[in-house]
Amino acid sequence: MTSTNPVLRQQVKRVYKELLYMGREYPQGYDFFKTRLHKAFISQQHLSDEEEIKKRLQRADFVRKEIEALYYLKKYRSMRHRYDAF
Repeated sequence: MTSTNPVLRQQVKRVYKELLYMGREYPQGYDFFKTRLHKAFISQQHLSDEEEIKKRLQRADFVRKEIEALYYLKKYRSMRHRYDAF
């Protein structure tokens, strides 16, 4: 994302790194997640309108929350499976 605003650029980098970090526990594997994330960010590299970049950052925040929910659900299911066995 080429933007003249350095603040937006830092936000995009922060979101990318955050999502990359979260991808370590992804059910289909880190490599799968990493390549998909990279493709998603590279495909939006051409954006220069600040409003459009902000919309995409909001979308990335939504995706981050969805991944967190997926992890919490996975944790809940594994704990429930352990305790239901007794």
